[in-house]
Parts: sequence; structure tokens; C-alpha cells
Amino acid sequence: MCIFGNIIPIFIKMILRSLEHIIIDKVGKGKAIIVKGARQTGKTTLIKKIMESQSQNSLYLNADIAIVRQQLQDVTVSGLKQLFGNAKLIFIDEAQRIPDVGITLKIIVDEIPEVQLIVTGSSAFELANNINEPLTGRKFEYYLYPVSWIELSEHTNYIEALSQFNQRLVFGMYPDVINHPGAETEILFNLTESYLYKDIIAFQEIRKPEFVQKLLQALAFQVGSEVSYNEISSLLQIDRKTIIHYIDILEKAYVIFRLPSFSRNLRNELSSKIKIYFYDNGIRNALINDFKPLEMRGDKGALWENFIISERIKSNHYALKRVNSYFWRTHQKQEIDYIEEAQGKLEAFEFKWKVNSTFKIPKLFLDTYTVSNSEVVHPNNFYQFLRHE
Repeated sequence: MCIFGNIIPIFIKMILRSLEHIIIDKVGKGKAIIVKGARQTGKTTLIKKIMESQSQNSLYLNADIAIVRQQLQDVTVSGLKQLFGNAKLIFIDEAQRIPDVGITLKIIVDEIPEVQLIVTGSSAFELANNINEPLTGRKFEYYLYPVSWIELSEHTNYIEALSQFNQRLVFGMYPDVINHPGAETEILFNLTESYLYKDIIAFQEIRKPEFVQKLLQALAFQVGSEVSYNEISSLLQIDRKTIIHYIDILEKAYVIFRLPSFSRNLRNELSSKIKIYFYDNGIRNALINDFKPLEMRGDKGALWENFIISERIKSNHYALKRVNSYFWRTHQKQEIDYIEEAQGKLEAFEFKWKVNSTFKIPKLFLDTYTVSNSEVVHPNNFYQFLRHE
């Protein structure tokens, strides 16, 4: 394997990522493989491991390095062939750094079909703007999230993973956090201060980045609650359009995600409300500087809800299961924590911290919609929920 750029060390314990077998299965299928996600989730480590498992010659190009970017912009087919040499597996890391990268990738796919192209990027908004149109019909696209609970359980074992359960709800699932017990707080503060805003500020020209931090802190305190753009605008003294713009950027940067309300226009359903969750509990807690042990916290329910929904997002993606996700609530405060819609079927889930909790779907919902499945998900059965059992 030829490395053109800095070698990034593999983290201490190589956790098998669910994307590995999915990507390996796509090698040689005639399309570029795009892996997107937040910084420090292990994209480079994953792809280098895949490259090392393949028999053909490979080349790693780190687009964070200026000379690499120069070689990959304003390209010609002959110039690319000279750069690639006899390599048949080409990995371009941090591809969003390359101007007009989509055109470059299209040329590689179309004109050098004997090469398998694998591309990573940590700035979804920048990559998406540059690759979607040129690579239409020419790519497989995946996301790498922080380590999933299923990945952790399969790396250790079910009992060992459960022994870490409280820690994971507080400190989250970033690879570096998992692999350095005792240093979680320092790592998470470094992640939030050094990486969280890097892509946002670099590519979106945000003039007052301190507003982004204040917005994230406000959202961190509202996990599990309905978010009002107007209330946040009033709280932070920022206009509503700017709030919405910043939230859109933060979602594209894989910091947060929105859960819309489910509605088919019944008069008493909430139709325009949203909830906002963080992809990682540790990032959320770093933003509010609160790493108290779980047993001492008043926000256990919010942490549990954020954890289980983000884990379900990971589980669905790695299972290649496409669903629409929602919450449901009426003006009379009848509610369902989480709804999935797939192939015309609805499933309803309630997330409870207490194991003996029960859940009954509101009559209005049952009278209006057909529900194929409903469950209470709690700490004793969540593993089955994540495995779709």
C-alpha cells in the first residue's frame, strides 16, 4: 500500500465497524464509494483497514495536504494515470478540500474504470455540493457514525458492553473516548473545541462562531423536548432565519439531527414542531460541561432518549434499512416518542428509563392510523430493539 500523506495511527483496539463488510462488498462494482461523517469517527482507520485487506495495489491520498490537492484539481486523464501508477484501489481522504472535487471523481470513474475509488469527507455540506450532480448514478454513499452499541457489543461481548452502559450514556461512543478510559473529559473537550466547529467555520464563513456554540448549548439543554425556533431566537438574540440556517449547517456537519413531528393534517396534531438530538451523548455533555455520573444526574431520561434514538439511526443505516423517523404529539399532549415509517407500515416506540414501565398507544392514533408494531424500549431490552429482533 502506498501512502501519499500523513499516516494516521489506528486506535488502540480495532473495533470492527459495520460498514467494513458493506464497503468490501461494493469494491469492484464500477462505482465510487463515498464515506461521510463527522471528524474523528474513524473513517481513515476504517478505509486503511479495508485497503490492507485487499490484494491489489492501493494508494492513499490525503487532501488535507496542499500538494495532494494540487494534483487532484484541474486534472487530465493522463495526469491521473501517472499519479495512480499501478494502483487499482485509490483512497482520497478529506476530499471536500479539493476544489470542484466532483468533476475529478467523475473523470476517474468514467475514464479510468479499472480503478476502484474510495472517498471520505467530514464536511457533508461541502462534499454534497461538489459531488451529487457529477456523480449521479456513479456512487455508493454511506455514513460512518461514532461507534455503535452493536459494534461495541460484538467487539467485546454483551456483558462487557453492558458494564460500560452508564459510561457510554455520559461519555458517548467516539472511538478515542472508548479506547482511553479515564481521559474521556479531556478528549471530548478537545473534540468540541478543535474539531466540532472546524468544518463549519472553514466552509460556511460564519462571522460569529460564538453564536454556534451558544446555539448548541441551548439545544443540548432541550434534548427530548420540542424545539421552538422563535424561543431560541429570543433567548440568543439572533433572528429566526439565522437560527434555522445554523441548525441546518450543524445537521449537515453530523453534530445534530432533527426529528420531525408525524402528522397527516389532523387538526389537533402538532405538524410543524421538531425535536433535535445529538449524534453523540458525549459531545452533548461536553457542550454543557456536565460529566456527572449517571446516578447523580437529573437528565437521565433525556440522555437515554438521545442515546437510543441515535443508536437506532446507526442501526438502520448499517442494516441498509430506509425509514422515515418521527415523533407524534397532539395539542392535548398525547404523544409517542418515536415512530418509524417504512414501506407503508408504521411502528411506534416509547422509550422509558424505568424497566417496568408500560405503554399504551393513544386511542386517537390507533383510530387514525394502522400500527404494525408497538413496543416499550428500556435498558433491559434495547439491544433487541437495535438489532431489529
